[in-house]
Amino acid sequence: MFATLHKISVGIAAAAMLLLSSSCLDQKPASSIPPEEAMQRAEDAEQTLIGIYASLKSSALFSGLLTILPDLQADLVYAVDGYSNTYGNIWQWDLRSTTTEIESVYAALYQTISRCNFYLDCIGGVMAAVTDDATLDILDGYTGEVYCIRALCYSKLIECFCKAYDPATAASTPGVVLRTKYFTPEPVRRATLADSYDRVLADLDEAERLLPEEEDASSNVYLSQAAAYALHARVALEMRDWETAADYATKVIGNEKFALASVSKATYASSMDDFFYMWAYDAGEEIIWRLGFTTTSYGGALGTVFLNFTRDYTYYYPDFVPASWVVNGLYGSADGRYSAYFAGAESNVVIGYDHGLSWPLLVKYWGNRNFAAINIYQVAMPKPFRLAEQYLIRAEAYCRLKRFGEANRDLTALRTQRGVSALNVTASNWLRLLSEERVRELYMEGFRLGDLKRWGAEIADSEGYSIVRMPQSNSLAEGSSLKVRYDDPRFVWPIPQSELDAPGAEIEPNDSNN
Repeated sequence: MFATLHKISVGIAAAAMLLLSSSCLDQKPASSIPPEEAMQRAEDAEQTLIGIYASLKSSALFSGLLTILPDLQADLVYAVDGYSNTYGNIWQWDLRSTTTEIESVYAALYQTISRCNFYLDCIGGVMAAVTDDATLDILDGYTGEVYCIRALCYSKLIECFCKAYDPATAASTPGVVLRTKYFTPEPVRRATLADSYDRVLADLDEAERLLPEEEDASSNVYLSQAAAYALHARVALEMRDWETAADYATKVIGNEKFALASVSKATYASSMDDFFYMWAYDAGEEIIWRLGFTTTSYGGALGTVFLNFTRDYTYYYPDFVPASWVVNGLYGSADGRYSAYFAGAESNVVIGYDHGLSWPLLVKYWGNRNFAAINIYQVAMPKPFRLAEQYLIRAEAYCRLKRFGEANRDLTALRTQRGVSALNVTASNWLRLLSEERVRELYMEGFRLGDLKRWGAEIADSEGYSIVRMPQSNSLAEGSSLKVRYDDPRFVWPIPQSELDAPGAEIEPNDSNN
């Protein structure tokens, strides 16, 4: 019921769109609006929530850096000779506390958290003035969404700026700075990793309690109970809580509102199968939650660095192309993901560089076709939660629990919808097969760096390297022969220097800050 009252367009959202000052952790900037003048009515709460969703459209987050950089830093793409040097420092593992992109991700996540805190500080007063039960139910739903968004933002901060979770050391490992209040000053210091994850789980508990199950829907542009369950499964996997990861993934997989997209059905358009359509039009039964873009309100252009075809609208000038081990080694000829994600010279993809590189390009983010029809190119709606990921989470959890038959069933269910045959997962090969399947399915969706960090030494070669690059056609020389050990501190991004130096800050740097 409550989702129907959301405004489709991004309104004034005055209370939520507050500017931050010198540090992105400042909780009451000079431009803030006093609570008695801001969120007072149910309509104000709705506008504040709309503003929170609008902040998630930032190109520093899911429609840009937060999605692209982790996979770009890892082993999935190569910089092309002659590229524009966009994200070159990230690709070459030259990460610094002053790296603009890292600062932007950190700031954007905390800005959204600050807006969530503003809402949560004010919602009690709003609800106290409401007398009808229907409106109270609506506000409960809004509050559930805010808790889910805050949990998502904190989970992403942990993923990017903290070491992999180890139950034995989490209580002494630095986590993130936890802010839960907007108007009340709080210490600017890092909590432990254990406490940081506890914050995420506490927010998810509230989200799951408040979000009504009946609001679950495929291609949802609002976070629902299913999205909270999906995030809970992902977080449990990161925390090595295999039983909980499997349980929450099962809640999502068993939800009849969602189904894996098929490469053998053409439900929405006769010219393309359902899986291809999901990426061409950003809609389908597999999408648990997407960011709702419109042609007048959208975020970053995810496809730009992989295509760059807007220079002259004739040739492509990609900054990065897929790694050979992915495009030539992982996908079979029947795999419908290949044609949805990649295109080569045989598809009239013409490279504009003088060296005339002939190579499959990433077209997964070519852009929403409805947007392209009015000359908005390379803009695709991010899909932070898809059903496919839940199958992969549960399969990995089952393997950790030595339930290989069940893991096989999950991977078979996923692969069947993608047009390929089953795998035979065993105790000796499960991590290799599972890691390859995650690349095939989640390519350039922002999971690879975190996966390698989570697997650590398990995924490394005999010399301890989990990333080994070898030059490929027309790849940039600097960075093409990179080797990275599984325990390299740069798997954890440095804390921005601006935050370390902010007045009153007591933030402990990461090893990668040195």
